[in-house]
Amino acid sequence: MTKQIEILIVEDDKRISDIHRRFIEKLEEFKVIGSAYTGEEAKDWIISYMPDLILLDVYLPDTLGTDLLTIIQEHSPDTDIIFITAAAESEIVKKAFRGGVADYILKPLTFEKFKESLLSYKTKRDILTGSGRVQEELIKSLWNNTSSIPHSEDTPPKGIDPITKEKVVNHIKKVNDGITAEALGLEVGVSRSTARRYLEYLASEKLVYAELIYGTVGRPERRYFIHSS
Repeated sequence: MTKQIEILIVEDDKRISDIHRRFIEKLEEFKVIGSAYTGEEAKDWIISYMPDLILLDVYLPDTLGTDLLTIIQEHSPDTDIIFITAAAESEIVKKAFRGGVADYILKPLTFEKFKESLLSYKTKRDILTGSGRVQEELIKSLWNNTSSIPHSEDTPPKGIDPITKEKVVNHIKKVNDGITAEALGLEVGVSRSTARRYLEYLASEKLVYAELIYGTVGRPERRYFIHSS
């Protein structure tokens, strides 16, 4: 069996950290070796265990995640980093890019987005662990992600019907407290997975935004809201 990729979760919100852990438990190629809730705890883990991959938040109680990049480079240079954060400030993004961060995921996130990021990372890691010459198409794949190329509003991606899209948008506009993919599917007459696909597409087009709503019990609920502007 191939060695699992060992992950350190650095996230100050224990609820979100636990969600990330549960996501990882669904992916057999990966395993969690620990969780850190502060920058100091993260430093101890990095120096002592040198994980393969760190899922790193930016806003920690005692430091910024970007400040840990030099610590990682110094003490565990073979460790890779994926940012999972709500931070979108240009300086943060630039530091992450220049610091060699493998991926940058904005919160809130779905399991599908999480899984896509980690499996894409594993594919690139497998390329880099090989020996000899690397084929040109593999080199290109390390720095290019064609799935992230935006589609214009006039040419939506495959699986997005303009009429259904308009129907979904008009329905969300009528809902004041947001809507889940499950509720949208029932109210519009499509499957939950189809509703999720349209909602994620609309989010990528900045027509809606998503928030994780935490109830008193059970799993957090991802609700979508129409952008006011």
